[in-house]
Amino acid sequence: MVRESSELILRWDSGAVFGFDAGALCLELLTTGGVAAHPGTEALHTPADLAGWLAESRLRLAGARVAAVDVPATHRLRAALWAAATAVTTGRPVPEAAVATINEAAATTPPTPVLAAGRRTWAEATTAGQALSAIARDAVELFGGPYAARIRECAAANCLLVFVDLSRPGQRRWCSMERCGNRAKQRTRHGRS
Repeated sequence: MVRESSELILRWDSGAVFGFDAGALCLELLTTGGVAAHPGTEALHTPADLAGWLAESRLRLAGARVAAVDVPATHRLRAALWAAATAVTTGRPVPEAAVATINEAAATTPPTPVLAAGRRTWAEATTAGQALSAIARDAVELFGGPYAARIRECAAANCLLVFVDLSRPGQRRWCSMERCGNRAKQRTRHGRS
């Protein structure tokens, strides 16, 4: 599991823009939608959408070769990740179908990292399938490792963002203090007035 800080800038249809660190690559994919409770949140419609997300994610995988078949494959993996995250946050076992989908994606060879100018980058001609393998392998590490107990859903009633609580005390409640955390503080402050 990649633990480096990698804050995504999320832009909601409501106009809200804020930074969000999911704490894990596999949970970043959940920010692209696919939640049955919130139809219309899909962000990955085309290969170009997927390529753009791969470049912005903590993979920083610019220039990945993405084919039309990679979009539904990404949707399948993301659905399995939603099922796994929902199970873990509600204290249930991860469904076998989700496990099978994650394991199948993880079986592909991941992208090859290379060191260039003192930074990690990726070998030329990396495919979306390899990127999905990296995401699935991150999920195997997260859901099968010690941080599984620290997977949380944002405590705001109208927010479904999921993250790994990497804070030292393990008490992170909000997807982002600048979004849900501040709104909760404002509601509390106005409630006391």
